[in-house]
Amino acid sequence: MTIRAKQDADARGLAVEFITRDTSGRPTLADFDGTPVAKSVVVKQGDSFAFVIAPLESRFSWPRLRKHLGVNRISLPEAEVAFEATGYRPGTISPLGATHAWPVYIDTRLAGTQIMLGAGQPQTAARVDVDEFAAAYAAEFVDLSDPITE
Repeated sequence: MTIRAKQDADARGLAVEFITRDTSGRPTLADFDGTPVAKSVVVKQGDSFAFVIAPLESRFSWPRLRKHLGVNRISLPEAEVAFEATGYRPGTISPLGATHAWPVYIDTRLAGTQIMLGAGQPQTAARVDVDEFAAAYAAEFVDLSDPITE
């Protein structure tokens, strides 16, 4: 865990369990005792950014997010731009402890569950109750993804 992530969670009154996994590569359910893993990305819209959280095993829908935001264009920033916007490197990006409080959008499929979320450091994740997390970050639930069926 990063100290920033823990301090941010504590300041928001958010209960978080930080877990460091021993395996490398893409995280799995087995790494976290069956708790689903969510991907957290930062997207760029003009001069602003937003965090998007969706199930790891899903396809993120750019058109749905653009429609929700009422914009024609959003993109993934390059690694250095993402670092400047969040204070975290790609693969560790999280709203937890980010250097800027950008808006947070959470896929509706995650509502009412616990998830493992990035914690700002490789091999480390934060177990959070999604509804409590959403309340702590004033996040919006949005239909953003479809399961991968391949």
